[in-house]
Amino acid sequence: MRVKGGTVSRRKHKKVLAATKGMRDMRSKSVRRAKEALLKAGSNAYKDRKVKKRTFRALWNIRIGAATRKFDLSYSKFIGALKSKKIELDRKVLAEIASEHPATFEKIVEEAEK
Repeated sequence: MRVKGGTVSRRKHKKVLAATKGMRDMRSKSVRRAKEALLKAGSNAYKDRKVKKRTFRALWNIRIGAATRKFDLSYSKFIGALKSKKIELDRKVLAEIASEHPATFEKIVEEAEK
């Protein structure tokens, strides 16, 4: 007598459907469509973990640029000045200082402009 995989299949199906709960239409009801949706969601999640880094760097650049404009200085000239003075602060830290500690940022700008 052969062994049928009823309970195993049901368990797998329940797991897939639980993961796609909240998705629209057949993606949350049909096991086949749910599996496809999970594969796609996983691939998008992987891809967007990389995109997230780009997005944040762009945001930091915008914040630094906005802060340097108060001192009649462009973003690129400011970063160039920092590099020439060998001030090694990354963009994340610079953006945080610019938004939360403007006085400190002003000192950094003055140091870079010397």
